Amino acid sequence: MLKNSMRKMELHEHLKELRLTCIKIALIIFVGFIICSSYGDQIASFLLIPLRDALKPNEQIIFTGILDKIISFFQISFYASIIFSSPFWTFQIWSFIKPALYEKEIRLVRPFIIISFLLFLSGVLFGYYVVFPSTFSLLLNFGVSDVLAMPNLKTYLIFSIKVLVFLGFIFQFPMVIFILGLLNIVSYQSLKKTRPYTYIGLAIISAIFTPPDVLTMLCLWIPLIILFEIGTMSVYIRTKFLSK
Repeated sequence: MLKNSMRKMELHEHLKELRLTCIKIALIIFVGFIICSSYGDQIASFLLIPLRDALKPNEQIIFTGILDKIISFFQISFYASIIFSSPFWTFQIWSFIKPALYEKEIRLVRPFIIISFLLFLSGVLFGYYVVFPSTFSLLLNFGVSDVLAMPNLKTYLIFSIKVLVFLGFIFQFPMVIFILGLLNIVSYQSLKKTRPYTYIGLAIISAIFTPPDVLTMLCLWIPLIILFEIGTMSVYIRTKFLSK
């Protein structure tokens, strides 16, 4: 039996629940923003470490606008709130989906709430410790060598925090596949059949979001393939053990 009657709910009831969930997520991120604002300087300093390590001794980070520090401060606080509040808004998303699931599916889903947060955090850490060092070193040393780099503070901070949040969401790939499997939108067989095309698509995405360097592209492409396979395996497990 279903946990409740969500499958029988009218469209307007679904929309009402969705609106309430969105409001809760917005409030969670707002509270996270207030908290992260108290640590804005520390977050900015942390984000600057990979760039500073890639700069030469006589190169420096500058800001050219009088409001640059303020604008970057509030923007990184906002995006940092998305990262640090991710366990809470992830729980809200799962709470919205849960009523549409069977009891045996809910038991399988519960551990995935923690897994979802760990995947998001893994994406952020992967970007900071793997993508950033190699990418910044390549970009700063690419092309003409007899010029000094003076990166703009605001541009860098906003770019770097956006990339980390983006990678956090990218690492939710297995969870997206798992949810699609729960909703019977995809199946293990369909995922197997489209695997070659998915690999090609992920290669294109990796090429778009990385510098023109094969090694850096592979650093993103291989983890994406692994994430896809994890998602495929989760659908297989669900089909094997929960469809009976």
